[in-house]
Amino acid sequence: MALRQSLAPYACDATRSRGRLVPEPPSRTRSEFQRDRDRVLHSTAFRRLAHKTQVFVPLDGDHFRTRLTHSIEVGQIARSLARALTLDEDLAETVALAHDLGHAPFGHAGESALCACMAPYGGFDHNEQALRVVTRLERRYARYDGLDLTFEALEGVVKHNGPLVQPSAYVAAFDAAFPLELASFAGAEAQCAAIADDIAYLAHDVEDGLRAALFELESIGELAFVNELLAEIFGLYPGLESSRAIHELTRRVITRFVEDVIDESRARIERLAPQSVAEVRGAGEAVIALSASLDAAQRELKSFLFKHMYRHPKAMDVWERARAAISFLFPAFLDDPALMPPEWTKLAAGEGESARARIVCDYIAGMTDRYALGEHRRVKDGAR
Repeated sequence: MALRQSLAPYACDATRSRGRLVPEPPSRTRSEFQRDRDRVLHSTAFRRLAHKTQVFVPLDGDHFRTRLTHSIEVGQIARSLARALTLDEDLAETVALAHDLGHAPFGHAGESALCACMAPYGGFDHNEQALRVVTRLERRYARYDGLDLTFEALEGVVKHNGPLVQPSAYVAAFDAAFPLELASFAGAEAQCAAIADDIAYLAHDVEDGLRAALFELESIGELAFVNELLAEIFGLYPGLESSRAIHELTRRVITRFVEDVIDESRARIERLAPQSVAEVRGAGEAVIALSASLDAAQRELKSFLFKHMYRHPKAMDVWERARAAISFLFPAFLDDPALMPPEWTKLAAGEGESARARIVCDYIAGMTDRYALGEHRRVKDGAR
């Protein structure tokens, strides 16, 4: 068994995990949460993230983020937060690495298109889809479908953004078989992963947007939070070249947010005084959070990026390509499942329309950007 880090009383403890849906003997060399992390890392869905868009289509440049690089960066920040707060780093990293496994191709544009297609059939949500991936769609192990992750990892995948008041049909059905306490918060490690996601995508979308010249340092520098950081950078390094200034800004955005989360979370933990992970789950509020001032700065950054990046004509071109591809493929596969690969055709055989639609959704959601575009061309050319 790997050596355990010293943990706070409110941390999730791998030696006291609530276990897996399909019980397994313990590993001689890894904790239960280390096994979870490794199963995510070795999954097919995780590898596919290398070719799934974060904001840009990968062909637009080799250095823009993909879902894979984003997930790795989220994992690093989650580990840093967990280490500072004496939580289980492996569990925090596991939830961070798994949090985007359910995303459709083309990022949020693809999710929007798939939501529209699935509206009559129960809808589509990437967090629910991530649970489907790790409990059903990964088909690697002899004894079960999915990755058979621990309770703590699964609750993190489902609840890292907070309690679920109205779970989807699949989440509710899984919860009935393996209760995840949907009405409570997840453990502090999952909360670290959730806030690490926000920090990573904000900082790195700023960097990618600047490097793609979607906006300039001068325009984002009008935000008070960013202006303070730029003043610090150019005060230390007058005349610094743009590419280095962008990186210096990115690292300072991450550092400020991480340090603030640690300070605010320590204050909340002192105030709430949880003595167990159960008390974290039942606290009635997140124990891992930004301060009010940095939360306001985060909201300002999100608003700026929405206007200047996510709704930029270049990003909207991707949105339209995604909508066209997915809006064409979904009804085509629903009407004729034989257009899908044999293993998916077999799954759809004999199913009613609603069940067939979910199978088509699973197939499309698992596609990479380039595979989806290739399928669009293939099916469209065959229909002519």
